[in-house]
Amino acid sequence: MKTIPSLQSLLFELQKLPGIGPRSAQRLAQHLLKTNEKDIRTLSKSLVDLKSKVKKCIECFNLTEKESLCSICQDPTRNPNTLCVVEQPFDVFRIENCGVFKGRYHVLHGSISPLNHIHPKNLTLSELENRIKKSPIKELILAIDSDLEGDTTALYIVKMVQESSLKISRLASGIPFGSDLEYVDDKTLSQAIENRNYF
Repeated sequence: MKTIPSLQSLLFELQKLPGIGPRSAQRLAQHLLKTNEKDIRTLSKSLVDLKSKVKKCIECFNLTEKESLCSICQDPTRNPNTLCVVEQPFDVFRIENCGVFKGRYHVLHGSISPLNHIHPKNLTLSELENRIKKSPIKELILAIDSDLEGDTTALYIVKMVQESSLKISRLASGIPFGSDLEYVDDKTLSQAIENRNYF
């Protein structure tokens, strides 16, 4: 490999991607070597377009190719009174695919994690606070991961807006659909009991 600089360079760049180690990089490179030049150029153009065209919405910080507001923020049929707070733009895509939520979003672009040097100032939390003050928001849904960083972020947001009269909720967590109790860990089971539904 060291005698082929272009291949060595590709392997080096591929390993910068999350979850890609030396073997995965080699498999990807091997696949790319077998791919025709037209498809390689299309992939290359997609990567360049991703960096040059995709921006953050000036209101919700979701991804968009528009200069100001994303399509969800521009949609007059969306409920402006309900705001769903998510960690990453791809969380918006997942919730949208469910087809249930009809409100608006706010993307934090991460969660508070002091060990990883991610503090409130590194997220869009101050923008969220300003948005709540200026908008007709009545309910805040925290669609944040149920882990230490997510819990820390959720608590920070709750404290940040405690003076307001907002209704605040967090996505239910517990046993996944179709699971057997014998395979569920203790923390998930305890959350399921705490978040149980009543008939």
